[in-house]
Parts: sequence; C-alpha cells; structure tokens
Amino acid sequence: MIRKKYKICFCFGMFFITNLFLFLPAIAGSETESTVKTASSQLTESSNVALLAIAAAGAVGISCITSAFALAKIGSAAMGAMSEKPEIGGRAIVFLGMAEGIAIYGLIIAIMILNKI
Repeated sequence: MIRKKYKICFCFGMFFITNLFLFLPAIAGSETESTVKTASSQLTESSNVALLAIAAAGAVGISCITSAFALAKIGSAAMGAMSEKPEIGGRAIVFLGMAEGIAIYGLIIAIMILNKI
C-alpha cells in the first residue's frame, strides 16, 4: 500500500515538472528588454533562461530528495541506537546534520545558477 502511494506521488510530481518545463520558456520569454531584438536571438535567450531555471530546480530537487533518504535511514538507525544507549544521541545529531548539508549544498548551487540569469 505504501509503495502505491509513492508511485502516485511520483506520477503527479513528474506531471507537474513536465508541465513546468513546457510553460517555463513561455513565461521567461515574456519578460524581454525594451530594445528591439531579432526573433532568433529572443528564442535563444529565453531558452537559455529556461535551461538555467531547469538546472536550478534540478539541483534543489535532487539534493533535497537524496537528503530526505539519508535523513530517513540515519534517523531511524539513530533512534534505534539511542534506545539502547541514550548517550549516543549527541553523535547521532552530527550525522543528521551531515545529511542535511546535502540539501543546503543543492540550494547554494541553485542560488549560484540563478545569479547568472
């Protein structure tokens, strides 16, 4: 039953991401400068902006998903270890922080990518 929920969530997520990728170039292309540009240069610029936005979304999305899997595995193991030896709790928090760092690194990369837009 749980696997079915994951499959449904995955399908809805992929549907949302696909629609986002289809409409993002149209949204990014609507904000052009006041100077007159040729149609080919406008198309190239809007596709570059769309690709940078997709790259930023991918960086955040993939890093957050991997961080969530790491936190789930480490958190459950830490709780099991803390039930046997409560003094291990401090060490477990360090490992949880390291797993959380993966998501923060993805966010930093996305900010660096978006600064190029």
